[in-house]
Amino acid sequence: QVQLVESGGGLVYPGGSLRLSCTASGFTFSSDAMSWYRQAAGKERESVAIITSAGSTHYAASVEGRFTISRDNVKKMVSLQMNSLKPEDTATYYCYNNRIKYWGQGTQVTVSS
Repeated sequence: QVQLVESGGGLVYPGGSLRLSCTASGFTFSSDAMSWYRQAAGKERESVAIITSAGSTHYAASVEGRFTISRDNVKKMVSLQMNSLKPEDTATYYCYNNRIKYWGQGTQVTVSS
């Protein structure tokens, strides 16, 4: 049974940092590209970052230089380090398996003073 479980969301001041984690099970994690998406209230879900099975990464222009995606194939975990957070980063963040097109349940990130 495939599972993607996100954690690490919360409330943070502008300029602050958060680290999101997604723990995977039910598939061969090391073989699959993994992504983080986000969806703000009233907006469409958008891609934030992707990491391939080989470790190559790509970021949305809006987060380039502030966010870092990484993976630990032993722990079957993909993480998103978010620095210099802005109010416009407020959204529900989702972990996504690109091959089997499976979503996690999401974790809320709120950036506000």
